[in-house]
Parts: sequence; C-alpha cells; structure tokens
Amino acid sequence: MKTLLLPIQEIAKKLALSPAQYDAIGAYGAKLKLDLLADPAYPVRGKFILVTATTPTTSGEGKTVVSIGLAQGLERIGRKSIVTSREPSLGPVFGLKGGAAGGGLSQVEPSQKINLHFHGDFHAITAAHNLLAAMIDSHLFHGNPLDLDPEQITWPRALDVNDRALRRITVSVGSKSGASRSDGADRSTGFVITAASEIMAILGLASSRADLRKRLNAIIVGVSRAGRPVTAADLGATGSMMALLTEAILPNLVQTTEGTPAIVHTGPFANIAHGTSSILSQQMALRLADYVVNECGFAADLGAEKYFDIVMRSSGIRPAAVVLVTTVQSLRAQGEGSLGSGFPNLVHHIQTLRQYGAPIVVAINRFPNDSPAELEAIGAECAQEGIPCSVVEAFAKGGIGAADLAEKVVGLIDANPSPDIKPVYSLEDTFEEKIRKVATGVYGAADVALSETACAKLLRYAEWGFGRLPVCIAKTQYSLTDKPKLMGVPVGWTLNVTDVSLSAGAGFVVAVAGNMMLMPGLPTKPRALSIDVDENGDIDGV
Repeated sequence: MKTLLLPIQEIAKKLALSPAQYDAIGAYGAKLKLDLLADPAYPVRGKFILVTATTPTTSGEGKTVVSIGLAQGLERIGRKSIVTSREPSLGPVFGLKGGAAGGGLSQVEPSQKINLHFHGDFHAITAAHNLLAAMIDSHLFHGNPLDLDPEQITWPRALDVNDRALRRITVSVGSKSGASRSDGADRSTGFVITAASEIMAILGLASSRADLRKRLNAIIVGVSRAGRPVTAADLGATGSMMALLTEAILPNLVQTTEGTPAIVHTGPFANIAHGTSSILSQQMALRLADYVVNECGFAADLGAEKYFDIVMRSSGIRPAAVVLVTTVQSLRAQGEGSLGSGFPNLVHHIQTLRQYGAPIVVAINRFPNDSPAELEAIGAECAQEGIPCSVVEAFAKGGIGAADLAEKVVGLIDANPSPDIKPVYSLEDTFEEKIRKVATGVYGAADVALSETACAKLLRYAEWGFGRLPVCIAKTQYSLTDKPKLMGVPVGWTLNVTDVSLSAGAGFVVAVAGNMMLMPGLPTKPRALSIDVDENGDIDGV
C-alpha cells in the first residue's frame, strides 16, 4: 500500500514557513534557505532529543525507525516535532543493509527517492571531492610548483557505490616534461565511499556558506617535500567546490509516513566522521518545532560520543534527553546467545551516557519474534538501573507504537529542564590524553597503545597548530573494543591506535583503531539483485 503524501507546501505550513524560506523540489520535497537562521520570526524554541543505541548487529537495530516513530509519537500526543536524520548512502542501499529511510509505518518519504538520488547532495559532494583530486594530479602534471611530495598525498577519490576493487589503485599522472616516478608519474591512491569523504563531514559541520568556504580552504591534501601542509586553498580549488556545493548545503525538508515534518541532510560515517545529520538542519529544526528528534550513527560509544565531544562543541546544541535504543537481538548477540549475558552491554551504554550528564530513556525496539518474557526481562534490567523504558512498535504501528516513548521522553525533559551536559575531555588535553579519556571512559579499555607512526603524526599536527582539535576515533561498531568479534563488556584490554589522519576542514583528528573499511564491498548476494523497475517506471525492492 502506497503512503498518501501531503504536498510539501502543507508540510511547510505546519512549520509556519513562509514561501520565501524554501524552494520546492518536486511535489514532496524542498530545500530550506539559510536566511531562516537569521530571521527573528524563527527564534530557537525546541528541545533536542538525541537517539543512540546499544552495540548493533550487522542488520542494525532500527534506530532510524525509532527516531521517526518518536517524532510521530510526539505529534500523536499533541507536541510539534521534527525528525532530523542523515541522507542514505547508495552503498548500503545496494549492499547488505538496504535503505536508511526507516521502514514500515515509520519512514521518511518519498523513501525511494531519498534512498536513491534524492536532491543530488551526495552527487554534488562526490563531484566536489573528485574535482579536488583531479586538481592535485593536474598540479603534478603541470610541473608541481607547490613541490607536493607524491608519497605524502593523502586526498583519495570518492564514489558512492560499494566497490572493493577501487580500494587501492594506481594513477598515471605523468608530466609535460616526462617527470620521473618520484614526481608522481605513477602514484598509489584509492577510493573511499562518499559518506567517508571529508567534504561530507565538512558539509555536515558547516554553519554557513562562509564557514563552508573556510573549511574547504583548510582541507589538507598532502605535504610538501619541505614538510609544509598543502591545502585546497593552495591549489585554488575552493571556489569551484563551493559552486558544486551551493545547493547541497541547503537542508532538505520532507515528511514521514504520517506527515510529520522531517529534515534529511548530509550522511557522514559514524566511525571516520561524526555520524549525524547536519548542524544546519538541527539549528533550523530547533527554530521550527518544540521537539527535535535526531539520530546518531551506531551505538553510544560512537555516534553519541562523537555528538557530545565533536558536534556539540561546533553547534552549541546540548541534548535535553537521550533515547538509547536496544533490541533483543542486539543484547543476545552481545551475550553470545544469552539475553541475560548481554545486559552488561546495555548497562555499559547507560553508564556512558550518564557520565555526559544526559537524562536517558531506553527504547526497546520490538521485532516480530520477540517474546513478552524477553521484553519484560529487558524492562526489569532498566528498572534496576533506575532508567525509564518503553517498548516501541513504530515499524508496525507508526506513531501510536511510539506514543508511550514520547510521553516518557517529554516527562523526563520536564523533570530535568536544564541537564548539565559536558564532553568527556577538554580541548586543552593533548591528543594522547583525549584518545585515552575516550578509550577508558567510554569504551572501557584499560590502556591505549599508539603506534610509532601515529605518535609521529600527532606530534606533527600539534606543531602545525592543530593541537586543540577534538579526536574522532575510528573503530568497529560491532564491539566496544577495536576487535569486532569481542562481545559484551571486555575488561583489561588495550585500544591499539595504528594510524591517525588530520581532517583539518572538518575540524578533528581521526585516530584509527583496528581495520577500518572506508570503501565497502558488495556481499555475496547484495540487495542490488532484488531491485528493479516495472513497466510504469515504479521502483521495487529499495
């Protein structure tokens, strides 16, 4: 059964938006103009609700469904709400997980359009990323006046498709004068998926076009032979990248299956980047609704940690409450088959969120095979921790299936109107101290070991003047540790940081722990096998 969608003008009316504040794109979508943020008719009024989760399985725990359902549930109990979420990447759509627009009766719509090309934002980011890559190699070809060291060029290429064959490639640059191999004639590089592009992270953290320009200027593409960082500004690439991104920076207004307003914008990874919707979309939503429901990637050790320690610092937005999504399957996986043995993972995430000062509600996302006894057992564990919880059936029932969660969240916010939310480390800490505080305080590690390469790079970044940047630790989402098959809440383990990289435009240093896959591959039977178009042009299987 197809969802009957409201014209986008009706969604705009719900938010009291004037026609001057948005441009409609088709019947059901719009781009919101940045002028809205400076309009005194739209002061900040909303409460911000962060949605995170316990450690997920490979199929995910329905965090997006719960986020959408909660926004719908808030509307059901008479509260004006907006859900802010990330744009889906084509990699998972055609790969293993499928689309990321929610599901069942709690989706953002038009879901097929959002899961595929949407308003072209991902394509614009891909083009901007690859334009910069092309300008680097053109610079080498035309004599390399900046004296870039080809062995220290760090800017890859990007593509929003799972393609493992592109992880490592060699490009033949050559030169007009027949440069030697050391001058970049044949250079090793590779592709990352678009969601892992630094430009994706930059667009998600930019607060204005001026800030976007500043961040693009600051992108470090490599190092000169003299040891100086070389930037996109040095290459003169920023203006053209701005031209490609000038529409992509505008947040996208759509709706849920129940006509609740939704803003879907940017899609950064939650390991290599910060893993949440754009700051611009969140700031707009807080001016347009009483409650803003915002989804963060993966579990509290990744998405929530990065929100508190990176995004909150950039945006100034402090969550009023946190919803911790869990499932029977997640806790069973962490308990290696035993639900009860998985409870320590739930408790660990609760304790992590508590140290940030966040009021917490647990949302148990119910799946069809979950038994009442299992759901009651999780509820009893939450009660023992003094945490309210709610069984959510948003997939099957829409907003009604999340109305109880909505009531509990509103009650929690009313009872705690001004929570003291604070990051886990200070920007004055050294990079090593920042990594250690996240590893021990959030992951539960006993120690941290940094490779010689990582230490040398961190020293260089500090010497370049980047010592006050936050850290973004890239590790597996399937375990609290850096080993994806180590379940539960391990003790006495060491986080091994093998490498680091500088995302100067995004404004953080990435610390790599374990094997991070920035260009996924397709599984044996990808979802691409089940997607098709009928004779009427309707897409099926997304």
